[in-house]
Amino acid sequence: MPNINIELPNEKLLSDLYFWLHVDEEKASDNWNGPYFPRKKSDITEDEFIKKQTEPTYLLESIPKQMVITIDGEFLGTLHAYWESEVTNWMEIGICIFNKHYWGKGLGTIALQLWVDYIFEHSTLHRIGLTTWSGNYRMIKSAAKVGMIEEARIRRARIVKGEYYDSIKMGMLREEWEALR
Repeated sequence: MPNINIELPNEKLLSDLYFWLHVDEEKASDNWNGPYFPRKKSDITEDEFIKKQTEPTYLLESIPKQMVITIDGEFLGTLHAYWESEVTNWMEIGICIFNKHYWGKGLGTIALQLWVDYIFEHSTLHRIGLTTWSGNYRMIKSAAKVGMIEEARIRRARIVKGEYYDSIKMGMLREEWEALR
């Protein structure tokens, strides 16, 4: 089994991320990772991108907005966290594996579990949520495998390639996470 880790981005990993976001022409992950959001063309250079992202931004003292997933030390993808409602301590998370050759192998599930564990271990948050769309069956399956449950289904709320899909909200409470450990 390959060695999957999550870590703060360094210059090398940010260079790899820049490739997937700004150089890769196929952008296969865009078909799954929020394909209903418009994509903006950016003229940012690689040096500017790396400089802008070298210093991590934190949501809580020890919870960064972004971490990088590595496989045997090489870039695999990104993990994100953001406040749905900071007032109520409602944090949402996300994951993106950019290289399609790594899809469907359970690596995203391993990384998602590491991210959920990291957030609960380094905070007092009472819940973590995740939002996706009904066409992203791999994300739904991974979230369920780490113990998240479907909490809401907003019917026909997303349009992907001219077709309507449901918006899916999944989540996990701290006590559910503790029971699975």
